[in-house]
Amino acid sequence: MDPQGPILIEGPVEIVLEDGTVARSDRFVAALCTCRRSRVYPWCDTSHRRRARPPSPRDDRRSR
Repeated sequence: MDPQGPILIEGPVEIVLEDGTVARSDRFVAALCTCRRSRVYPWCDTSHRRRARPPSPRDDRRSR
């Protein structure tokens, strides 16, 4: 599981956004964006995957 990834919930679902707008999904599973990078917010479009991650200490040791 990706901590920056979406929250999966069973649908159909209605989400009330901060501005009072209601977003609806008729899908049997809806992916809610948690990173706020999605172009179709509140639904996830996998934008979280495009973020470059800093190398881990383990990766630094391999490159030496």
